[in-house]
Amino acid sequence: VQLVESGGGLVQPGGSLRLSCAASGGIGSISDMGWYRQAPGKQRELVASITSSSRTKYADSVKGRFTISRDNAKNTVYLQMNRLKAEDTAVYYCNADASSDTDYVYGFPERAYWGQGTQVTVSS
Repeated sequence: VQLVESGGGLVQPGGSLRLSCAASGGIGSISDMGWYRQAPGKQRELVASITSSSRTKYADSVKGRFTISRDNAKNTVYLQMNRLKAEDTAVYYCNADASSDTDYVYGFPERAYWGQGTQVTVSS
């Protein structure tokens, strides 16, 4: 299972960006998907997550500004980021609890998969 992110970049404070993460490869199952971020010198933190039934959870720092969504048919998760602040600057990583098709057939549990990360810089 591979996760490929897109949509990062440079944006001014108050601006918006939309991140996408598509899962591909031999996928057996995907349950929770989410976005994490890591700023320089800080630990990786959860930004938002979404279950397969679209139940969502957000970090307090992004509530009301970010929206996570997913398209199960496309195995894709999105993060719409509005009213961006300088403190949102970080590398954003996509995460999925998933199993490969082989693991699924043999009944192995899902495990965490990660994307390569995409840089989001909020600066004037």
